[in-house]
Amino acid sequence: RSMALSRAACNKTRMEFPWQYSFPPFFTVQPNEDTRERQVEAWCDLVLSYCRHHRIDHLDVTEALSTPLFHNAEIDRKLSREGVVAVLSALAAKGNVTWKGEDKQQCTILWRTPAQWGEIIYAWAEANGMTDTVCTLYELREGETGEDQEFHGLAEDVLLASLQALQKIGKAQVFSADDLESVGVKFF
Repeated sequence: RSMALSRAACNKTRMEFPWQYSFPPFFTVQPNEDTRERQVEAWCDLVLSYCRHHRIDHLDVTEALSTPLFHNAEIDRKLSREGVVAVLSALAAKGNVTWKGEDKQQCTILWRTPAQWGEIIYAWAEANGMTDTVCTLYELREGETGEDQEFHGLAEDVLLASLQALQKIGKAQVFSADDLESVGVKFF
């Protein structure tokens, strides 16, 4: 879900922001290298928590600048575009963000890495007797058996990357198809 779409489908519980979010200097990129590293790390944690809470998996930087994630209206502070790109680039270095283009305007947010998602999906497949059977991406994303699972409704590209991570370690075989929702997977 994109940042814009997810506002309507937000998690009903209120997210608790960390203490730094109410501290005005948090929204200004710090000049001291050690302080800036801790600041960026705190922003990284906040971005992943916020996106997980609101189930955001795609983000447009321009749109995100005006959302509560990067704009605290109560203290009238917002992180600059450069600051947002720096935070998202730090997340990209950790494997939690993939940029869509070199302009760094849009990205996929992975509040879990594909390998972590793969392990969650595999544990579910084992627990539900889905090994040695084939199911489609659509069934995993939208199917009734996975409705109560965290991966239910996950973006197709993230889900596919997660299944490919399982394939790399020999826990699944991914079968291609004409459209993404028809891609199949067999768990071993």
